[in-house]
Amino acid sequence: MEHEAVKGQPTGAAVRRRRGGSTKTFWRKIREPLAQSRIVKSIIVSLLAWFVRLVRLTNRMVEGSAQFSGGAYAKFEPGIIALWHGQHLLTPAYYPKGRPLVAMVSRSADAELNARMIEKFGIEAVRGSGGRESSKHLDKGGAKALIALKKSLVAGKNVAMIADIPHGTPRDAGLGIVLLARLSGRPIMPAAIATSRRKVLERSWDKTTINLPFGRSSIVIGTPVFVPANADEAEMERKRQEVTAALNAATAEAYRLVDGNP
Repeated sequence: MEHEAVKGQPTGAAVRRRRGGSTKTFWRKIREPLAQSRIVKSIIVSLLAWFVRLVRLTNRMVEGSAQFSGGAYAKFEPGIIALWHGQHLLTPAYYPKGRPLVAMVSRSADAELNARMIEKFGIEAVRGSGGRESSKHLDKGGAKALIALKKSLVAGKNVAMIADIPHGTPRDAGLGIVLLARLSGRPIMPAAIATSRRKVLERSWDKTTINLPFGRSSIVIGTPVFVPANADEAEMERKRQEVTAALNAATAEAYRLVDGNP
């Protein structure tokens, strides 16, 4: 028979609960200062950049992959590279050096690290949100970002944009990217990068994929989507659906290539 706990003395389970609670309380107290620390942010950004470079260097490109710049797609440049949330993390490491690229990055605090990370690869970040449900109701920040991206396209630079709306329906394009194509007259190029070794964060809203080293990789660029300058609301919606279908097809093909499926 086990000895009963001495009255007034905490049991082992109670001690563990207190320790666990103390740890959580301590973490809550230091989490905000850490998040605001320039040194901590710099370290995290450097680690992220190092990791995506490692993934790029250790994943052999499979036959059938495309290139972000040059080759068969040179005639479509400058263009709007469309990507899905959660599938875009490797883009800075795979985009060719020396070719100007301007990327729209969300204005949220969480996206600040992403903005800093892509700048380490020589990619210019424009802060804003371009995935509005209505092209007639862009917020001030989103409108400024689209204007900046349009100017970049006029200057001959490619731009990159996440097509789906943050925390909306994943892998369903918003109208923001379609509006940019209409305003600029430049094509949307649906793009996807995949690796054979990966970890999918199933609980994340967009099923974020963490690409891992030492495998195979692929890039797929789908059929470019052009949006007429006089496109009305109905045509904009058709083009939004076309972007969604083309980007989903490119994503599926990228995974087929690295997974070796027929």
